[in-house]
Amino acid sequence: MDKLGKEEIVLETKNFFDSYKKEIGDSLRKGNNVIYLDFMKLSQHSNKLSDELLSKPEETLGFMEMAIEEVGLVNNVRVRLNNLPDSQQLKVRNIRSKHLNEMIVIEGIIRQASDVRPQVVNSKFECPSCGTIISVLQIEKKFHEPSRCSCGRRGGFRLISKDMVDTQRIVIEESPESLSGGEQPKRINVFVKEDLVEPRMEEKTTPGSRVKIIGVLKEVPVPLNTGGVSTRFELAIETNNIIPMEETFEELNISEEDEKQILEMSKDPGIFDKLAQSITPSVWGYDEIKKSLVLQLFGGVKKVHADGQKSRGDLHILLIGDPGVAKSVTLGFMAQISPKGRYVVGKSASGAGLTATVVRDEYLKGWSLEAGAMVLANKGLVCIDELEKMDPQDRSSMHEAMEQQTITISKANVQATLRAETSVLAAANPKFGRFDPYQSVAQQIDLPPTLINRFDVIFTLRDIPDKDKDRKIATHVLHEHIKEGKDMAIPRELFRKYVAYAKQKVHPKLSKEAAEEIENFYVDLRNRPVSSESALKPIPISARQLQALIRMSEASAKMRLNPTVSRDDAKKAIEIMKHYLMQVGFDYESNTFDIDKIYTGMTASRRNKVLIVREAINSLKEKVGELIPVEEIEKELEGKLTKDEIEASIFELIKNSVIFEPRRGYVQKI
Repeated sequence: MDKLGKEEIVLETKNFFDSYKKEIGDSLRKGNNVIYLDFMKLSQHSNKLSDELLSKPEETLGFMEMAIEEVGLVNNVRVRLNNLPDSQQLKVRNIRSKHLNEMIVIEGIIRQASDVRPQVVNSKFECPSCGTIISVLQIEKKFHEPSRCSCGRRGGFRLISKDMVDTQRIVIEESPESLSGGEQPKRINVFVKEDLVEPRMEEKTTPGSRVKIIGVLKEVPVPLNTGGVSTRFELAIETNNIIPMEETFEELNISEEDEKQILEMSKDPGIFDKLAQSITPSVWGYDEIKKSLVLQLFGGVKKVHADGQKSRGDLHILLIGDPGVAKSVTLGFMAQISPKGRYVVGKSASGAGLTATVVRDEYLKGWSLEAGAMVLANKGLVCIDELEKMDPQDRSSMHEAMEQQTITISKANVQATLRAETSVLAAANPKFGRFDPYQSVAQQIDLPPTLINRFDVIFTLRDIPDKDKDRKIATHVLHEHIKEGKDMAIPRELFRKYVAYAKQKVHPKLSKEAAEEIENFYVDLRNRPVSSESALKPIPISARQLQALIRMSEASAKMRLNPTVSRDDAKKAIEIMKHYLMQVGFDYESNTFDIDKIYTGMTASRRNKVLIVREAINSLKEKVGELIPVEEIEKELEGKLTKDEIEASIFELIKNSVIFEPRRGYVQKI
């Protein structure tokens, strides 16, 4: 095909704009000296011009902008393209040197965004000898001055003006749902200028946002430490347009055939069991835990209340277990099967790696906001292994992300609030190697109560010798090796599509029957008669568990692709809640559920014993004075508490700064 020259491009552009004056006028009124050009309409008008735009984009765009100014539509115009053909769409991993200087389209998540900084694009110098004005185009990172004037003068030119544009660097990372198997997401630098970095565009370039980038692929020289430039170049995209994309799972390509199959599957009464059996099929058992993981993938419904407060729909699950019980295998599987999943390991994940941070920008010499795993998995799932090994300061950054589902950053003059509507699946190991059901969760894992209580359900995975169970596990594992992998009840790709379809299409509402079922369970459990006559009664369940029941019920309805939460959905959620409370919330001393055993480690029965010891100390203070022998406390409480119980209670009082130990065997009130 014959190539077009400058005059032909200008003429073709004028003809095209004559045909679309109304649309162009509308576009100019919306933008700021910007024309948004539909590539397909241009292609219908002139194939030659559209081909030139793809193969020589910078030159062609320059001529087109010149033509617009000549017809008097607007000065200093910028043409922004959209609706490019599929042939120009590339994955970051597939970009090669053959694509240099071509107009391409990529999609992904913004991983990092720098501060907006001015950049010189053109400068004018005056020659002191003859007064000639010399223009220098600034196209590299280093600022250039003219080397000589036409009059023969070399150097010493006076800078009289410079044209500047606002510039920002963003890093685009491939979205997780576009990856297959164990592929790691690739990244590319993208440079954004002029109207694309105006404040109104800021929302489009926030880390964690999903965008489509249309731009020209350029090579960026890599400077050497010894001076000069390397023969190896980096690739970057000079942006023409940024188009924000909605948080959908369209990249999974759910065909009409897939949709038909998904709708048919949803009618199967055994769909819940089949989905649960498809979670880590190589691991035997843990049926209730697998069911809760299925519900976590589907999630509840996010709500905004009349007072503006938001309640999350995402479920957070914590797994605590003995060594070798497949915690890491489960987390790795969940990260892969989730339409948007990320897997991180506690000891190698910083708070920044999980949430967000501010890093130095080597290109623009400013600061960049970088999104962590919880932001990048927005509307998906993040799996955190070995949570207890994370630095305590890093763990604290998770509090806001898990409850408010936002991450607020205020560092190095960068202030931002990022979205983190992400489900959290975490695994932790007990301090002393194996889980002890008679001790609380708070006593056994190195996590603050404020973080523990943000998990909707907590499960223990225990390795207890049991002849029948051990035989079943051994048979299952050996069968896996003989068969070289068990088939999933539902194929992995179809599972992912089923979850994506449900999250996209279904937003169930609680029915009166489901609400009644949850209400009765909640009220009955909280008001069960307690045999103990102690002053403090245990609290079996709190409002947090009520919210978790609602979320799990909604997830069950969503799994069935049903817009209404039924009584059966509520019953499924209640069964999982009972399993959770029985595992970690049962107080064997009072023989009842006590939610404080999970969150604080201090059950009502233990609090009562501490209260009895404190009252005994107050009473003895009147009799023996400030310095109270521990032996006297033991005599005072003989028949009421054991020696061990008294020692444990004294330890709690010392820990909480109620008393102190001035010398061995004595206590004194503070």
